[in-house]
Amino acid sequence: MFVYKTQGVCSTEIHLDIQDNIIKDVQFIRGCQGNLMGISALVKNMNINDVIEKLKGIECGKKSSSCPDQLSKALEEYLKKAV
Repeated sequence: MFVYKTQGVCSTEIHLDIQDNIIKDVQFIRGCQGNLMGISALVKNMNINDVIEKLKGIECGKKSSSCPDQLSKALEEYLKKAV
């Protein structure tokens, strides 16, 4: 399980279960539960790089980031540490 501490969004952590660069499970701690459950379901069984490409740079209102953007940052961090 890889744990990422988010910054500037409602969720505080993202817990990732990844196998062979495929997302097996994503759990957001705090935040908008329904939306985050939806994001988790949509990215399940997807390749990390595909998810990063789709979610990177998404903003939330006036915030410079969002929970989807933070997920892309978590996945990038995971890739750096997996090398």
